Amino acid sequence: MIAMRLFVFCTLCLVLAPPAWAAEPASAQGASAAFETSEERLGKLFDALKRERDPDTARGIADRIRREWQDSGSPTVNLLIRWADKAVADEKNVAALDFLDEAIRLRPDYVEGWNRRATLHFKLGNYRKSMSDINRVLAIEPRHFGAIAGMAAIMGETGRDTMALEAWERFLELYPSERRAQKELGELAEKLTGQRT
Repeated sequence: MIAMRLFVFCTLCLVLAPPAWAAEPASAQGASAAFETSEERLGKLFDALKRERDPDTARGIADRIRREWQDSGSPTVNLLIRWADKAVADEKNVAALDFLDEAIRLRPDYVEGWNRRATLHFKLGNYRKSMSDINRVLAIEPRHFGAIAGMAAIMGETGRDTMALEAWERFLELYPSERRAQKELGELAEKLTGQRT
C-alpha cells in the first residue's frame, strides 16, 4: 500500500512532467498563445481539464499545465532544477536537496521548486517537511493537483483517512478524469464507510 501511494504521489507530482526545456515552442502552441500570459493559459487549461472526460486527452492537458509550471523564468533556476532531477535519478538525495534549496532561495515564488522538494522529502519519509513544502506550493498555486495528491498520500500514510479523502475530492474537482485518483477516492470511501457501520 505504501509503495502504491508513493508511486501515485511521484507520478502525479513529478515523473510525468516533462522538463521545462522540453516544452513546445510558443509557435507550436498557436500564435494567440504567444500573447497570453502564463496565468491566462493556465486558466484556459484548467477549464479544459475540468470539462474533459477522456483520460488520455485529459492527461495531455495536465502535461501542458505541468509545462506551464516548469519554467521558472530564470535560466539559473531551471539549471538547478535540472541538476536536482539528475541527482534524484542518481539517488544523490543530499545534493538534490541542496540544488532545490538554492532554487527556492533564488526564486521563492517558483512553485515547482517547492513541489520538487516536497516530492523528495516524501520519498525520504520526511512527511512533516514534505507537508510544509506542499503548503507553500498551494499558497502559490492552489490548483496544483500534484501537491494535492501529495497531501492526500501523506494523510493516508499517517492514518488521517478523512483528510486524505477530502484531498482526493479536491484533486478530482480540478482533474476529474484521473483514474488513479478516482481509485484512491473509491477505496478510501469504502474504508471509511466500513468503519462507520
